[in-house]
Amino acid sequence: MFNTARIKELALATPDSRNRYVDFLRAFSILFVVFGHWLIIGASTVSGQFEPINVLEVAPYSHVLTWLFQVMPIFFIVGGYSNATSLNKALSQGTPYAQWLQGRLQRLLTPLLGITLLWVVVSLALNLYGLSAQQVAYASKAALIPSWFLAIYLLIVLLAPVSYQIWLKWGWWSFSGLVILALACDALYLFADMKWVGWLNYLWVWLAVHHIGFAWYSNRLPSIAVLVIIALLAITALHWMVWHGPYPIAMAGSPGEGVSNSLPPKVTLLLLGILQFSILYSLQTPMNRLLKNVRVWSATIFINAMIMSVYLWHMTVLIAVFGIIAVFGLPALEVEPASAQWWTHRPAWMIGLLCILLPVVSLVSGLERMSHKTNSPSNWRLLLASTLACAGIALMALNGFTGELTNLWAWTPALLLFSATWLSGVIRFRHN
Repeated sequence: MFNTARIKELALATPDSRNRYVDFLRAFSILFVVFGHWLIIGASTVSGQFEPINVLEVAPYSHVLTWLFQVMPIFFIVGGYSNATSLNKALSQGTPYAQWLQGRLQRLLTPLLGITLLWVVVSLALNLYGLSAQQVAYASKAALIPSWFLAIYLLIVLLAPVSYQIWLKWGWWSFSGLVILALACDALYLFADMKWVGWLNYLWVWLAVHHIGFAWYSNRLPSIAVLVIIALLAITALHWMVWHGPYPIAMAGSPGEGVSNSLPPKVTLLLLGILQFSILYSLQTPMNRLLKNVRVWSATIFINAMIMSVYLWHMTVLIAVFGIIAVFGLPALEVEPASAQWWTHRPAWMIGLLCILLPVVSLVSGLERMSHKTNSPSNWRLLLASTLACAGIALMALNGFTGELTNLWAWTPALLLFSATWLSGVIRFRHN
C-alpha cells in the first residue's frame, strides 16, 4: 500500500534544483504507451469465435495515431538525463562503476522478476489445462512484449559511462556520428538487402536518442526558437520519408509484412523523438511552475513510484481479461473492430482495464522500491550478468513461454534472467 503522508512529505522536501519535468515526462511517456496498447490491441467475438485484433492491421487510417502514442523516444531521452545525473553524482562521490551499475540493474531487473515468475507458472498451468504450446506462447508473448525495451535500455545503461564521456568530449559531434551510423544501417537494410545490419540500429538509434538527454542535462540545447525550426524540419523530413520514401506511416506495431519503423528501429523513430521532444521541451518552464504545486507534484511522485509495474503488468491484465471473456463467453467483445461503435467504447474499455490494473500494481509495485545493500560484485561478473539479462529479456519478449515442461529451450529466457539477477546481486540467497 502507498503511504500518502509519506508521498506528500517527499513532495514538500523536494529541492527547487530538481528538474521535476523529467519525472513528469517519465510517467507521461510510460502511461501513453500503456493507453496506446489498450487502444489498438483488442479482440472480437463477432464471428462467433474469439479473435485477437490489432487495429493497425484492420484499420490503416489508424496508423497516424502511432505518431502520438509512440513515445518510447521520450523515455530514452529522460533516461539519458537521469543517467547523466546519476553518473555525475557517482563521480562526485567516488562511487565505482560496479556499484553504480549494480544500483541501475537493481532498479531495472527487480520489477521484472515478479511478472516473469508469474508467467512461468501460468504457462505451465495453461499447458497442463490443454492449450497448445503455440497458444500458450502467443498469450505469454503478448503479455511480456513490453519487456523488450528493458533489453535495449539495459544495454544503453551498460554503455552509459562511456557514451557520457564521449558526449562530454565531443558534444553534438558524437550525436551526429550516431545519426550517420543509423542512416548507414537504414540504407544497407533497405537498399542493399543487408537485413542483419538493420538490427544494429537498436544500438545507434537509441544511443542517439539517449544523447539528447545528455544534452538536456548539460544545458546544451538550442533556444526554443531554434527548436521550433528543428521540429518543422523533423516533421518535413518524416513526411517526405513516409509519403515518398520506403518508410511506413505506422511508428509502432509493425502492421503488415513490409518495412517496419520499429522492428528494427529506423531513423524515423529518431526524427519522431526530435519532433516530440522539441514540442515538449518548449513547455518546460510553465510545466515546472505547475509541478511546484504540491498536489500535482505529489501525483507525479505517486505515479513514478509504481511506473515500471504499471508498464510491465498492463498487458498481462489485458490478456487476463481476454481470457476470462473467452472462457465464459461474455458479450463484452461483440462489436465490430474499428467500427464507430468500437471506437466509442474504447474510453470505457480503458477505464475498466485501469480499474483492474491499479489493485494489481498496488500488490506488486513494492518490488520496484525494494533495495538492499550488498557488496558489489566484480566488474566482469556484472558485465556477464548484464549480457545474460539482455539475452533473456530479448528472448522472452520475442518468444514468450510455451509451458512445455520437457522443452528446456523454452525455459532458457527465465533461466538467463534469474541467473543474471543472482550474478549481479540483485537477488541474494543465504551465504551468497
